[in-house]
Amino acid sequence: MNCWVYILKCADQTLYSGSTTDLKRRLLEHNEGKGAKYTRSRKPVELMQAWKVASWSQALRLESGLKKCPRLFKEELIKDPEAIQVWAKRKGYDFPIEVN
Repeated sequence: MNCWVYILKCADQTLYSGSTTDLKRRLLEHNEGKGAKYTRSRKPVELMQAWKVASWSQALRLESGLKKCPRLFKEELIKDPEAIQVWAKRKGYDFPIEVN
């Protein structure tokens, strides 16, 4: 099963990181107010970047790591999505990450 880890930009210009098995469905849920509690009051949201991994456990690990990163780093990843490879390797994530 392919899973996605993504970064959204909310209407208030904050960034939100999440994970899902269906990226299109999840984006719709966020914009319909059915997504995460954080995004419900900050819609509409816009998909800024997404990465594909092979399993749900990998997606959760990657999402958890991204949530701990400062905004400036997330902005760098949006501009240069391939940079996640170097960061993930440093963090010890030994699974492939595909850029969307």
